[in-house]
Amino acid sequence: CLVMYKELIKADGCLNDPTRLPFTQMTILMALLSCDLFPVVEQLPTITAQTSGSLIALPYDENFLFKCEAKGNPRPTYRWTKDGMDFDLHKDSHLIIEESSGTFLIPNTKEKTKYQGKYRCYASNKLGTAISEESELIVPMVPKFPKEKTEPVVVTEGDSVVLECNPPQGIPPWQLYWMTNDLRHIEQNERVSMGLNGNLYFSNTLVSDSRDDYCCFASFSRIRTIVQKPRLVLRVKPNQKRKPSILVPSSHSTTYIKKGEELELECITEGLPTPAVEWIKMLENLPTRTQIKNYGKLLTISNITDQVEGKYMCKAKNDLGEAEHHFQVVVEEPPSWQEEPVKSQLAEIGSDIHIKCSARGKPQPTITWKRNGQPLDDFPSTNYKVLDDRIIILRAEQRDTAVYQCEASNRHGTLLVNANVLVMNHPPLILTRNYLEYATMLGKSVIMDCRVFSSPPATINWRREDPEGSLDGERYSLLKNGSLQIHKVEMEDMGQYKCLANNSEGTMSLTTELFIKDSTRIVEPPQDMKVKRGSMAELECQVECDPTLRRELEILWMKDGMNILSNFSEGYFTDDGILQIVNVSHSDQGNYTCVVRTSLDQDTASAYITVLDVPDPPVQLTLSELKDRSVRLQWVAASDHNSPITEFIIQYEENHWEPEKWKEIIRVAGSQFSAPLTLYGHINYQFRVIAVNAIGRSHPSMPSKRYKTPPCAPDRNPENIKIEGHLPHQMDISWEPLLPVEHNGPGLEYKLSYRLLGVEDSWKEQMMKRHSFVVRDTQTFVPYVVKIQAFNSHGWAPEPRVVTGYSGEDLPLAAPEDVSVEVLNSTLLRVSWSPVPQTALRGHLGGYTVHWWQTQSLLNSKRIPSERQSLTIPGNRSHTMVPGLKPFSEYSLTVNIFNRRGNGPSSSPVSFTTPQGVPEQPPILRATNFQKDSITLVWAPPHETNGFLMGYLLQYQTVNETRGELKSVNINAPDTTQWVLRDLQDDNWYKFYLSACTQVGCGSAISEEGGTVSEASSFLYFVLYLLLYKFLSVVLNISTFVSDTSARISWRTRGERSDSQLYVAIMNHRKDLTPQTDFALLMPLKRLSKGFHLVEGLSPGTVYTVRLQASHRVDDPSIFEEVFKTRKGENKQLVASQEWFVAIMCAVALLTLLVLIGCFVLKNKFGKYAAEFDSFFLLFDSDNDEKPLKSSQQLFTDIKEDDSSEDSSTMSEDDGSEFDEDGSFIGEYSGFRRRVSTEVNGHPPPVTS
Repeated sequence: CLVMYKELIKADGCLNDPTRLPFTQMTILMALLSCDLFPVVEQLPTITAQTSGSLIALPYDENFLFKCEAKGNPRPTYRWTKDGMDFDLHKDSHLIIEESSGTFLIPNTKEKTKYQGKYRCYASNKLGTAISEESELIVPMVPKFPKEKTEPVVVTEGDSVVLECNPPQGIPPWQLYWMTNDLRHIEQNERVSMGLNGNLYFSNTLVSDSRDDYCCFASFSRIRTIVQKPRLVLRVKPNQKRKPSILVPSSHSTTYIKKGEELELECITEGLPTPAVEWIKMLENLPTRTQIKNYGKLLTISNITDQVEGKYMCKAKNDLGEAEHHFQVVVEEPPSWQEEPVKSQLAEIGSDIHIKCSARGKPQPTITWKRNGQPLDDFPSTNYKVLDDRIIILRAEQRDTAVYQCEASNRHGTLLVNANVLVMNHPPLILTRNYLEYATMLGKSVIMDCRVFSSPPATINWRREDPEGSLDGERYSLLKNGSLQIHKVEMEDMGQYKCLANNSEGTMSLTTELFIKDSTRIVEPPQDMKVKRGSMAELECQVECDPTLRRELEILWMKDGMNILSNFSEGYFTDDGILQIVNVSHSDQGNYTCVVRTSLDQDTASAYITVLDVPDPPVQLTLSELKDRSVRLQWVAASDHNSPITEFIIQYEENHWEPEKWKEIIRVAGSQFSAPLTLYGHINYQFRVIAVNAIGRSHPSMPSKRYKTPPCAPDRNPENIKIEGHLPHQMDISWEPLLPVEHNGPGLEYKLSYRLLGVEDSWKEQMMKRHSFVVRDTQTFVPYVVKIQAFNSHGWAPEPRVVTGYSGEDLPLAAPEDVSVEVLNSTLLRVSWSPVPQTALRGHLGGYTVHWWQTQSLLNSKRIPSERQSLTIPGNRSHTMVPGLKPFSEYSLTVNIFNRRGNGPSSSPVSFTTPQGVPEQPPILRATNFQKDSITLVWAPPHETNGFLMGYLLQYQTVNETRGELKSVNINAPDTTQWVLRDLQDDNWYKFYLSACTQVGCGSAISEEGGTVSEASSFLYFVLYLLLYKFLSVVLNISTFVSDTSARISWRTRGERSDSQLYVAIMNHRKDLTPQTDFALLMPLKRLSKGFHLVEGLSPGTVYTVRLQASHRVDDPSIFEEVFKTRKGENKQLVASQEWFVAIMCAVALLTLLVLIGCFVLKNKFGKYAAEFDSFFLLFDSDNDEKPLKSSQQLFTDIKEDDSSEDSSTMSEDDGSEFDEDGSFIGEYSGFRRRVSTEVNGHPPPVTS
């Protein structure tokens, strides 16, 4: 309700008029009472809803409503009058009464006729009575024509006559028309027409007008009824002409009409011939809205105004004279308020009250005054003063409180107004809620309300409470309704304010508080964007606002000014300031506005989305400049959908050769809208256009009209003529036929003409429809000239060009001669020859082919099976280079020529040898036995030495943070496969490069890295020795036996751990694998007591490394490791040295122990760690806790017994690896077989390599 009060006051113009403040306060009081907020204040009755005008009781209505609702305090009571007499609703049980108001309903029953009459409602309480406008219930009767007997109407030809209708009265609107008995309309024209009253007027009669079934019909649409008058009979006798006269109206008349209605002036004349009717407004032109109807006999003007008023004349003329009739039109109007009466007034006791009721109309309305529905004269009072259009109540008292009615009437209507007059004194009543909080933004204006009801009017003042201060200055304004307005709010304005209202009856105050908030603003507005149709568009709108307003912050999206979620919900999704448009269509293009708002302010930002799409198809295709072989096509471009059209593609279709298949004929720029088209003959064309822009192609346009070109001779001859000889004594001729559309007419054929080149002989000709021909019995490979000409039933194509070709080829007869070779290096050869004569070629030269094959290797003088290689040299060349030869080998070579038919004979073989080359890269290089100042390198020889192997070049350098000086070692023993590098620096990392050498030079090098150990690492090697010792006591005498596809690994076990698990791993050195990933783990060996394991599926002649290890991880240390090479497909047995395994393993272990002891000697003179050694032996020997060295003594004894056939104290460098007679290679590195020499004297023994 408070919101409603504010709107009422804002809308009321009297706020700025101090003289009308009583009315303003009365309006507020009425609003308060309507919400029942202040029931203690009494209020006069006020009609709020009523029925006015007339109600027609139609048969199909269920009931008839008479509404009367009013407000007031006390609650009004209701009564009704009918035709000026009291009408008690409760005495009639048929009426339906609403108890909460004065409204009632009259049911539509057979007895409804008794309710016909005029009704008025009276709403009363103790303060007064308000009355409603008068309303009338009309119960229509079914209209009927009276039953009467009519005599025939007999007239003389040329006389006028009127057939009267006299329709019955009924509920308007009604419609009248004349028909015959068989329901055919009577034809109307300038001579015969129906008047507004329904009569049928004949300006003159003809003999043909005679008939006995003139019937008048009346239709009443609201009651859905049509009635018919009994038929009339008209008889016409022949007669002569006469001058015009006026039938209707019969005398001069004055027409009174209400403003806004439609004026109708009727002028029906008679005479023979039929008079012509003319309408004139005297002294001026006819109004602009004038219409002449009914064949000139009816003048109408709709929605008339005062300007229509005046004198009009109807003039009828024929050959014999004229007649006139004058109409005086007077425009009147119903009563209307000249000044809107004041409907409610609040006055203090003792004041003068003016009630003005000023109305206008034509005639001038009569003013009648009532009080509480009774004539004012019924209330004798000395303080009433009635003037022309007002009442003055002098020195008003509380008893003058009432509802005063003013009624203004003339013959066109009545106006009624109720004026509530409340006379009282009341102390100030502040309507605004106390302790109301206001909020606004910095720099904006704010209005704090203090709405007051009082009588007499109260004086209103504002003051600052917290903090205290004055409200002086230009920024503070006191509005006439009592509110305080602060302009351009500052932070200092935040605080509490008090409104004080007082009058002679009392005082009242109000406290409010003002808060200043941060502005709401868009920090990241949406951006204009272009999107393709069918894609997704996303607009983002990021906002900042006062934290206290965050909950009420609302983000709305508008499209072209309309709320998206209310009007375009489908396809739009919003979430936290983001608008997503899925499957963008053309309708999504537009201006999008992000609206962010709180209760205090709002901000907006807009972006435009442009939807891109392929163009619409071009339209309005037309053909112009029609010629036999050309036409101009024109079109109109349609929408490009925001992406400019770059080109137009013009396509054609013809309905004879390939119907419904469209082909491109030309492309033009996007700025062109027509194109000349060159056409073929005898084709029925139609065209279409496709528009292209950056997005893609449009759909094709609608096809143009068809255009058929006349037939003509072909424009061109066949092309791409091919002359080939597939067989020696014939010539095959073929060509590319003309396209069907290029025929230019029916009956297409080809004339083939040919003859020998250089021979002046007549052409041999053939006519054919196909596009190939074979000439037989020709010489081998002789030149011919050929031409082909197209022909159809309308003529020959232009003269064809002549093409030269050859007849069939045969194999060459001769081989190249003078073949010579020049060996350039160990792998490259230059070969040359003399060309074969053209006569022996017998065809088109294809080129030469060089064949060569290796006969034997000079390393072992072993013959090699022939494996031919070839090199083709196209064209007429007589030399070439032959690459890819194997060094130090013997070869044979031949050359032959070839043509398209095939190869000729080969030349005589030429033999040559290649010199030695450099060896291949060694396949493997491993660094092992890392000591403080030495590292052992082990490798395998190269697969191909390409000559006699002379030795190796070993180079190395430190590669710590920087690379050190590169040092070299020449190893001149070709059988050496291991080398110990000494005098190295401790705790350094080295990179090694090894290459094999022949007398020609050294090949590419293989590299490996490894490092020397520091003194602190020696102890770890001692632990490794003990671990190896524990396992060496179980597995002994490991050896290998190698064949071409398998290897057998054998061993001997002893001790309690004969059931321990071993793993075998193998590596193929022909694969380019990294050292940590090249070992393939085959399987675990669970039964060591078996004594051997067979590795199958190996490749012949391949180098492998095999490992035995205690762990399944291939990168863990191995117990046994050996390099071997399988046989090259021969069944020679590989003899392996079984004694080497134990010796190598012991040597590695003892070498590690020796390094460790060296560290101990340098630091502690062998005395500091003696007890620790004993402790480690004790730790790992579970057989005898009291004799820690017993196990190690047993180990050394066992090894010595197994190696009794060899010197076990030393092992020289040259004795470390070799190829034995079965081709296997035994190397030593990392985990290779080791030999150990010991002296059991209480200290670890020394080891030498």
